Amino acid sequence: MIQLSVAKFGGTSVANFEAMSACANVIASDKNTRVVILSASAGITDFLVELAAGCELSQRKIILDKVCQIQYNIINQLQSPDAVLNQIELLLKHIESLAESASLATSPALTDELISHGEMMSTLIFTQLLKEQNIPAVWVDVREIVATNDCYGKASPDDIKTKKQAQQIILPLIQEQKVVITQGFIGRDPNGKTTTLGRGGSDYSAALLAEVLDAKDVLIWTDVAGIYTTDPRVVKDAKRIETISFNEAAEMATFGAKVLHPATLLPAVRSNIPVFVGSSKAPEQGGTWVTKDPQPRPTFRAIALRRNQTLVTLSSLGMFHAKGFLANIFNVLEKHKISVDVITTSEISVALTLDKKGSTSQSEILSKSVIDELSQYCRVQIEKQLALIAIVGNSLHTKKGIAKDLFNELENYNIRLISYGASTNNICMLVNDDEVDHIVKGLHYSLFKS
Repeated sequence: MIQLSVAKFGGTSVANFEAMSACANVIASDKNTRVVILSASAGITDFLVELAAGCELSQRKIILDKVCQIQYNIINQLQSPDAVLNQIELLLKHIESLAESASLATSPALTDELISHGEMMSTLIFTQLLKEQNIPAVWVDVREIVATNDCYGKASPDDIKTKKQAQQIILPLIQEQKVVITQGFIGRDPNGKTTTLGRGGSDYSAALLAEVLDAKDVLIWTDVAGIYTTDPRVVKDAKRIETISFNEAAEMATFGAKVLHPATLLPAVRSNIPVFVGSSKAPEQGGTWVTKDPQPRPTFRAIALRRNQTLVTLSSLGMFHAKGFLANIFNVLEKHKISVDVITTSEISVALTLDKKGSTSQSEILSKSVIDELSQYCRVQIEKQLALIAIVGNSLHTKKGIAKDLFNELENYNIRLISYGASTNNICMLVNDDEVDHIVKGLHYSLFKS
């Protein structure tokens, strides 16, 4: 019986003809890769999101031209471009029509329908490229497989129905020695409308299909050769991590590492499916395996950072020994669909950072209406131009001397907030954005110099 691997290629991996050709080589070299999930070509989703927000005719034409140019640049290098040209042109016309509708009135359902076209186009083009290289590829509409609820923009899959449909549609194709090419990020609700799983949802799609198809692993192919001890653009000496646990990887992704979406881990953790992260452009360089219990488990694994953070401090003397203060605050945030990230409290104040990715607001998170409602309960202070640093590791709350090591390195910097002890896998701190690179470099040298 085949040891099935499910592979996912991100937007940069299918950005142009050369990148797609590199992906084809990866597939051709691994006979176990029989299900392939693709993102939209790099840049396409951002353009479609802009169209979905509604814009004037002149701007729509500019964006549509850019979308067309990206796709035609790939199609024109195919051996038989006419094989997919009509399908792509139909999708482009549909994008234009939906964009016109969005200019009159936007809606979450319309947005999901419009931005799903990026994955539809990239998979059709890629399927033809594989066929031209004598790879037995077959295109499948993932909406026939991934069933979701109707929470547009961040839909949740119906795992039971998805498993049934995946086994009915995909397994027979695998048994016929086909390579299934399908879309990440999108699904279909009970009413037949297109939904999306949220930005980064292509990783989730791959892990979900791996789970329902009993795959042996998930291969996430991106533009970097694995997960590093920190951002190599900040620290040139950052080292690739060979193996890392699900918990550690989730912490890294949550706090800024861009190579792995946190939601990817959910189906993988449930079924204990190893996840590999590697570069489609340089697969020979290896990558990082994310598993349930990798060995060894060092105290310090990595440093993640996230810029452009907002700190909100809510203060009130009425908070002292009061009941219900935090409930009132969080009710306001919940009402406006704002997700809280890191939080610390004192007797008369609470300080918190806001999770922009987890919040559904498409505009400024702290709108005037939010501030006005919060001000009914407390004084609101807002600080920006901050950055969040997360020290990721294992059993950090039980190791002696950790605080001393960190504070020795941080003695020359102002630390605005610290979260230590709530997690066994991370220590978080908020610092000035213009100092974050220096701090990360110093911490990395101190913690990983051996």
